[in-house]
Amino acid sequence: MPNAALFFGEGTKGSEADMGRKLDYEKEVIGQMLALYCRRRHGADTLCPACRELKAYADMRLDRCPFGDAKPACSSCKIHCYKADMRARIREVMRFAAPRMLLYHPFAFVKHYVRGRFGK
Repeated sequence: MPNAALFFGEGTKGSEADMGRKLDYEKEVIGQMLALYCRRRHGADTLCPACRELKAYADMRLDRCPFGDAKPACSSCKIHCYKADMRARIREVMRFAAPRMLLYHPFAFVKHYVRGRFGK
């Protein structure tokens, strides 16, 4: 079970073991959203080539994020590192999948909402 400090985005400044956890979690949530989107929109049990490409791009951008674990939500970030077409695609995925995450991944939904809403 994750600890409360990690849940709210705190405690990632300490040990080296904590470094990268927030980014790993962001990758996991994007993967869950893409899986849900692809399953419902494209009818695929696994990610289709277009969704796999978007997942790889999102993971690459997270790996190269200059803020590291201190990164804000992408929607409130001052640096828009996604290319315009990829930003439009990920926005479409998030608009579709985010409300449905409450049913399929409730813990991830609440955590994502709290971080996005309160900037943690």
